[in-house]
Amino acid sequence: MRDEEAALDIVQDSMMKLAEHYADKPIHELPMLFQRILSNTTLDWFRRQKTKNALFSNFNDFESDSGSDEMDFLDIKAPEHDSLMGESAEQNFSHTQNVLEIEEEIKKLPARQREAFLLRYWEELDVSETASAMGCSQGSVKTHCSRAIQALYLALSAKGIKP
Repeated sequence: MRDEEAALDIVQDSMMKLAEHYADKPIHELPMLFQRILSNTTLDWFRRQKTKNALFSNFNDFESDSGSDEMDFLDIKAPEHDSLMGESAEQNFSHTQNVLEIEEEIKKLPARQREAFLLRYWEELDVSETASAMGCSQGSVKTHCSRAIQALYLALSAKGIKP
């Protein structure tokens, strides 16, 4: 993993899942169950990171037709005042416009796609947590997220924001 905090989170999540779902199992079955839960949780984390990195790297590579301004898509959630100090007014305006266009396109997504996208990539819930929150299957969550990412990519590309 190369990230001690993420590894600890995965182990903790796995222990919680074991306690929640398998507390009634005989003690000799727990190590095998835990190993499987840990493996699945780790795979989910890697899949989520891969998708998140692909999505956000695509957004980070976006630029408007007017210039080659890069933006950090993750800074949308909590912009740092200091991060804007080194930018020119034109760069700051361009970044703000890109953020507004991205937000506008997220709002245009169908409700279920928007919900799945925000829960998975903003709230960083795993597939099963998102499925539980949305009241649907894990396969539906994956489908909604995939379609949301594709729709955002196409809509932003059509607006002149190109990867």
